[in-house]
Amino acid sequence: MEKQAYRLTFFVVTIVCCFATKANYKSDIYKAFITGDMQRWKQVMVQMDNNKTKQPAYILELVNYQYGYIAWCIGNKMEDEAEEYLKKADENIEFLEKLKYDLSMVYAYKAAFYGYRIGINIYKAPFYGPKSYNYAEDAIASDKNNAFAYLQYANIQFYMPSAFGGSKKEAIEYFTKAEKLMEQDLKQTIGDWNYLNLLTTIANSYNEIKQPEIAKSYFEKILKIEPDYEWVKNNLYPKLLIDLKQ
Repeated sequence: MEKQAYRLTFFVVTIVCCFATKANYKSDIYKAFITGDMQRWKQVMVQMDNNKTKQPAYILELVNYQYGYIAWCIGNKMEDEAEEYLKKADENIEFLEKLKYDLSMVYAYKAAFYGYRIGINIYKAPFYGPKSYNYAEDAIASDKNNAFAYLQYANIQFYMPSAFGGSKKEAIEYFTKAEKLMEQDLKQTIGDWNYLNLLTTIANSYNEIKQPEIAKSYFEKILKIEPDYEWVKNNLYPKLLIDLKQ
């Protein structure tokens, strides 16, 4: 009887620890995001990748972290690293697409990844731009309540030259639609890097179209949600306040 009790206790503890470890991925990524610790971010991806699980929800979570890391690499001129992780993310998305798992998210990531290819090599824009746009439309058509799909569509509108149909003002409309959809689900806002990133994108977008007061209100909203978000707290918000005084 004692042995059976021990085995049962060991089994329960093992299961609890397993779920706790998985839950910590999101928490670790969030902490890495607000502190700008991309080495910690990368460690989470490596740990998840080494797990070798083929659970679709797990793979989709990993793709989200790869998506964020690739964007950071491109922004910091680390094209080789970006391409390495873009290849990994593509493989994961192809796996999910074959399973027909959450196709709206799959299409949204495909839209984002074609956009990343343009970020790595701007001369590929005529080829990859339409693919990115079409996948963003497919993502929205597959699920009209998918905030992430509207985010990708907004990104395309924001960075597409106006001569080809891009519009920063229209992009902001889609960014804010994504914001409203996210805020309908607490799971998408509490301790989630994607939500803070979206709000930061909206703030920066308003600043770029010369509406700094709205940008200021968004930065203040962000800091109310997460006072320790270093990029906004120590960089973007103080810089905007200086600009407003000039």
